[in-house]
Amino acid sequence: MPMKVVDATVSTFDEVFEKFKSEADNHKANLILFLADNEPSTNLSWCPDCVRAEPVIYKKLEASPDDVALLRAYVGDRPTWRNPVHPWRTDSSFKLRGVPTLIRWEDGAVKARLEDHEAHIQAKIEALLSGN
Repeated sequence: MPMKVVDATVSTFDEVFEKFKSEADNHKANLILFLADNEPSTNLSWCPDCVRAEPVIYKKLEASPDDVALLRAYVGDRPTWRNPVHPWRTDSSFKLRGVPTLIRWEDGAVKARLEDHEAHIQAKIEALLSGN
């Protein structure tokens, strides 16, 4: 099945997330991947855990037989993310502690999550994708 991917930044997230939520019933799985921004000078993520996890996550999602929606939410550069009052750190729904964080969004709430230290583990991605 095709994977629908939409991207958001801190400044565009609210609008993109509302559309993502409104289309959630059209997909078997709705996932949000919180990631570090790419460094402009290298076009690579400043976050080594993101660099390690992203290809594994994309490979698993693209191989899924289910219709998957993925919202990639970019947290900003390192100083922006390190701010203790970053909006996604303080958001009551997300309560992010690290990136990457992969969240399964279901019935209007976070149903499951994989955080930075486990977001690259294939079996955990598969379990999150299947809703187990």
